[in-house]
Amino acid sequence: MTTTNLPTNQELIAKRQQHFLPTAVLYHDQPLQLVKAQGEYVWDSEGKRYLDAIGGIVCISAGHNHPKIKKALMGMLENDVIQHTSTLYLTRYPVELAETLLEEAPEGLDRAAFTNSGSEANELAFMAARQATGETMVLNLRHGYHGGTSGTLSQCGHHTWRFRAQPNASAVSALEPYCYRCPFKQHPDSCNLECAQNVETTIQTATHGKIAAMVVEPVMGVGGFITPPERYFSEVTRIVHEYGGKFISDEVQTGAGRCSHELLLTKGLGIDADIVTMAKGFGNGAAIGGVLMRSEIADELSGKVYFNTFACDPYQTVQAKVTLDIIKQEQLADNAMAMGKRLMDGLQGLMQQHQIIGDVRGRGLLMGIELVKDRKSKAPAAAETARLMDICKDRGLLLGKGGLLVNVIRLAPPLAVNAAQIDTIIETIDSALHQLAKEA
Repeated sequence: MTTTNLPTNQELIAKRQQHFLPTAVLYHDQPLQLVKAQGEYVWDSEGKRYLDAIGGIVCISAGHNHPKIKKALMGMLENDVIQHTSTLYLTRYPVELAETLLEEAPEGLDRAAFTNSGSEANELAFMAARQATGETMVLNLRHGYHGGTSGTLSQCGHHTWRFRAQPNASAVSALEPYCYRCPFKQHPDSCNLECAQNVETTIQTATHGKIAAMVVEPVMGVGGFITPPERYFSEVTRIVHEYGGKFISDEVQTGAGRCSHELLLTKGLGIDADIVTMAKGFGNGAAIGGVLMRSEIADELSGKVYFNTFACDPYQTVQAKVTLDIIKQEQLADNAMAMGKRLMDGLQGLMQQHQIIGDVRGRGLLMGIELVKDRKSKAPAAAETARLMDICKDRGLLLGKGGLLVNVIRLAPPLAVNAAQIDTIIETIDSALHQLAKEA
């Protein structure tokens, strides 16, 4: 790809400041203009290559520009396959996607719907749960994040994402299962799951005793890859069902083979979910989300019209279908678990050397490194987190960040990442941490 006619980074920044909302953010002190991608790598406008360890913000599962996806889409274009149909006309592509997805779904989830994003997927999940139960209250978790639309932001556990006029109706927050910063000052090896018990306390004290649903991410993405203990889910789903609610498992970031040998972590952990939502890696970067639910919930929507203009269009659904095929055929979920273990082991080794690392957590290839000024106070090292990202960027490695305190490095490389690339990630972070220590 030629870069001679590209605008400069400074020109793009100026145009963004002129035309975009002031809410638009950029990574790095010197932002990158990314122009090319292949597999696990991306290139900037100067021709420099980077190992993409955040996977296009947890969107790239099969790898950038996978040849099977390119072949499928180019073939459609060459044959003038219709680009837009909506659900008002028949087309085979969303049906084939639904059949492929439902083959991998947790037991009992036998209906599928498609949306343009994870936000819309969660909006549909809330609506379906409310319609099915006749209740309106939806529980969420502090530090949780479920999308950028009005309804999903009302369930958001981060003040930085919410606005002054953000409606809060029919939403209430339970305390987070954040083992490193446990709100109950407990230790995961000896606690009594006070975080799960708090879900019942919240229902008893902040609702009229019945709820429509509770929405939980199996690993809390924007929250900094907070990873609840496995036993948390069986207790919480029991409580939610006891109080008449539906359990919504938000797999926008954890799904598509990233966190389990199964396509969905909900199935891998045996979570008794009534609805599962997906997006991001589900379409390998395409603008598509998905919702799986039980028939008894879907049937309660009868007599109403739910319509989404672009959700079942051929190109997006084909890309998602081919992505799921690649994940299965190339055994990428198994690779994600193997490479995730290698990454976890390497990061835990770094934790022994670098006191700034307070916690390492995650599942599969969804890994978080929480940085602190000192381990006793756990004071967040937010500035150091940003600086570490810049140092790694200069060394050819792209990382993400998150957490309410903005002090968590987020790692989510494409699922085909290999052992040598994992070792590069670890070695680059190690050398960057040494440089960070010298600068302190």
